[in-house]
Amino acid sequence: MSTTGRSFDERWAEAVRDELRAEAAARSQEPAPILAEADLAGMPAPVRRYVAASGAVGRPVPRGVRVVCDAVMRRKPGEAGMRSTCEQVNGFARTHRLFLMKARMFGLPVRALHLYQGDAATFQVRLAGLATIVNMAGDGISRGETVTVLNDLCVFAPGALTDPRLAWEVVDDRTAAVMFTNGRWTVRATLLFNERDELVDFWSDDRPESVDGGLVARRWSTPLSDYRVIDGMRLPTRGLAVYARPEGPFTYGEFTIRSISYDVAAA
Repeated sequence: MSTTGRSFDERWAEAVRDELRAEAAARSQEPAPILAEADLAGMPAPVRRYVAASGAVGRPVPRGVRVVCDAVMRRKPGEAGMRSTCEQVNGFARTHRLFLMKARMFGLPVRALHLYQGDAATFQVRLAGLATIVNMAGDGISRGETVTVLNDLCVFAPGALTDPRLAWEVVDDRTAAVMFTNGRWTVRATLLFNERDELVDFWSDDRPESVDGGLVARRWSTPLSDYRVIDGMRLPTRGLAVYARPEGPFTYGEFTIRSISYDVAAA
């Protein structure tokens, strides 16, 4: 276990600052384009309706998003769960997902840090600010976290679903499949919509579960609910993170959104 290095809070804040500054430097001085109904023409019908119902049409296409949420995380089925707060910053053109979770375990502070930059991911968990008890990197987690980036895009930024890296497939009037290519990785997911044109589930077989330090292939899903208007956008405010284990589904995370903001400027 590593006991050295800067705090995860410092590392997360530095990564956010550096990514946002680099994104701002690379970005055109022109404002983001306004999403038009005609831009949705190549999408499956349920995806078009979802984007329209979200309120994204007529607004600038988002280049990034910051999300703050409360969460309950579980290490195994049947646990009451560890309450935590989470903050993440995503960029869609200069791809990044910077996620920091703060909690307490056994009365001690816990920090979990996910960093996805370009097409490479790391995941670390540190106890009491000293002992790194989880330290993952490499192709397996990088490909798996590409699914998380795709999920964030679908859930938090419907107006960005015209991204050219997305290849859509028609399934039926309430279901669509999508392939997302980012750098070395191409991942696939299926999206399910209800009669109110809300995205209510997302599942993928390309995000394995971490078990005893290794990765096990399992279906990952994120049931969504409690749609509300946030800054003019109609979005889900509650989501679950579920792995389909052989003995039954394991809901390891429950998330409640506190705030969503788009195109956050560098500090």
